[in-house]
Amino acid sequence: MNQIPAPTIEYGTLAPLLLIFGAAVLGVLVEAFAPRYLRRSIHLPLTLLGLIGAFALVIIQTMAGVPKAAVAMGAVAVDGPALFIWGVIIVLAFVSVLLINDEDHFVASAAAVPGSSDEEEAEREGFAHTEIYPLVLFAVGGMMLFPASNDLLVMFVALEVMSLPLYLMCGLARRRRLLSQEASLKYFLLGAFSSAFFLYGTALVYGYAGSVELAKISTALSTGALLDPLLLVGLALLGVGLMFKIGAAPFQAWKPDVYQGAPTPITALMASGVLVAAVGAVLRVFWVALGNMDWDWRPVMWGVAALTMLVGAVLAITQTEIKRMLAYSSIAHAGFLLIGVLATYDAPDGNAKSLSAILFYLLVYGFTTVGAFAVVTMVRDAGGEAGHLSRWAGLGKRSPLLAGTFAFFLLAFAGIPLTSGFFGKYAVFAAALGSGNEAGDSLGGWMAGIVVVGVIASAIAAFFYVRVIVLMFFSEPAADGPTVVAPSFSLQFVIGVAMAVTVIAGVFPQPILDIARDAASGLFIR
Repeated sequence: MNQIPAPTIEYGTLAPLLLIFGAAVLGVLVEAFAPRYLRRSIHLPLTLLGLIGAFALVIIQTMAGVPKAAVAMGAVAVDGPALFIWGVIIVLAFVSVLLINDEDHFVASAAAVPGSSDEEEAEREGFAHTEIYPLVLFAVGGMMLFPASNDLLVMFVALEVMSLPLYLMCGLARRRRLLSQEASLKYFLLGAFSSAFFLYGTALVYGYAGSVELAKISTALSTGALLDPLLLVGLALLGVGLMFKIGAAPFQAWKPDVYQGAPTPITALMASGVLVAAVGAVLRVFWVALGNMDWDWRPVMWGVAALTMLVGAVLAITQTEIKRMLAYSSIAHAGFLLIGVLATYDAPDGNAKSLSAILFYLLVYGFTTVGAFAVVTMVRDAGGEAGHLSRWAGLGKRSPLLAGTFAFFLLAFAGIPLTSGFFGKYAVFAAALGSGNEAGDSLGGWMAGIVVVGVIASAIAAFFYVRVIVLMFFSEPAADGPTVVAPSFSLQFVIGVAMAVTVIAGVFPQPILDIARDAASGLFIR
């Protein structure tokens, strides 16, 4: 009798991912068996070494040659874009872990009722939720698997592995605990709905294509009817699940509440790493699986991108809380990234141009975002971080260096020349215009239109960024104004790295653009 050969899993190709999950499992064992007083001293080096090792493996894998086929029985595609995204996520996670370790951002006992004697006793005893570290590693592992998934079921599993730890960590803020718990519950409920949409969409697409593998779905689209109700409804539900994760309108309502209530280091991780992972997943689904029906999804994506940019920019003007303002800024930037998703070409070289622009944008935006939230952690009043914008009045006179750093990050968000944000937006807009010119008059007009909407949204966004800068430098500080805490070495390192990337990518972006272009040159494995 002929024996069916056992499936093989290419452990070398998956080594960065396996190392992250392995470190997370070790962290769970530390929580289970190590004495409480030793856990933090074990967790931090374990987490940082795991991230450093995974990044080194990504570099080695890139230098050894990018795989030409999907691995793990076709479930994971470790191609050039995936390796680039993995590297970005790992570095952003590294600096976020330094923020997490910088100060006691997390409650001593999440089980204690806020304001109760149990909570006070836990604080006196010096308890700490050291399980934050393995939770971060599990979330990072999900972030890495999400954009590299080559079939929809693995993508759903990655989505849940990424999201579940974040639901927990959002509710562990040390101060304003009720707000933090509210944010966690909202994120969990809305995230559960979006996951259900994604899974139901997967089932419908499977009913149409007979497979959940992205390549086989693409093949089915090339031979089947593109107006099949199973396909159209399934595509819509998949889109809802993915758009929720990047915070695109009209699925953006969770972002301001969650960003405001979550501990700021977790907000930094979500605003950078989760966005990078989700955009990578959007690209893989829409470019690989649904590339043969781009004329069907591009008009809808056009509307979502335009609405996202305008909603993010306009509603940010009305915000009076700094983290909510940055949340709406993140929504607007998700719209800018969707312009790059729209910029598909008939020629592979053109798609590589669009993909490299998106990868560059993700890298520079991620670092600027982490830097901005790192600054937010330093401005304090009696209740914790000084969230209300009025508390930031006169900060430029109290602490000119810190205010100048934050102002530079805001200018990068606005896309002002000599900042990384300028070249990020320019690359995405140029790719969109180029795809429109290749396609002809009809599509060219639509692509030019979305770029015009992007420019208008950028101009609107510049207003609220400049408003904060004016408030910091041209207002008198209040007598009872907030204090600026002395930064630790890790906090200085995070802000310094974020500033360096923002400046270098704004003055001399070519090396980063070249790396992104090399990663995008092979496009996605199909």
